[in-house]
Amino acid sequence: QVQLVESGGGLVQAGDSLRLSCAASGRTVSSYAMGWFRQAPGKEREFVAVFSRGGGGTYYADSVKGRFTASRDTTKSTVHLQMNSLKPEDTAVYYCAAALIYSGLTTHYDYWGKGTQVTVSS
Repeated sequence: QVQLVESGGGLVQAGDSLRLSCAASGRTVSSYAMGWFRQAPGKEREFVAVFSRGGGGTYYADSVKGRFTASRDTTKSTVHLQMNSLKPEDTAVYYCAAALIYSGLTTHYDYWGKGTQVTVSS
């Protein structure tokens, strides 16, 4: 029983930065893996970043490595995605997701937010 709400999206220019936030409520999410995904019009949803459970590690898609940083606040109730050096191809709806059991590429995410729009103009 987890509710996720993303915020922080907006319209920016190429090279700018945005910080997305995902607020979690309901059952504690401290033991959940927290992932970020995005979907652009006409494209499949793609993985962006994830926190594995227990602080085991943070992983990023190749397309965002070196530019995006995922983090979790000390209360474990909010996660963030710092997006730097944004490119037009980063334009998408960004979703936060939570998985009770993390299993790498086969992870099933049990809860999803409704998304926040990020638009990057050139």
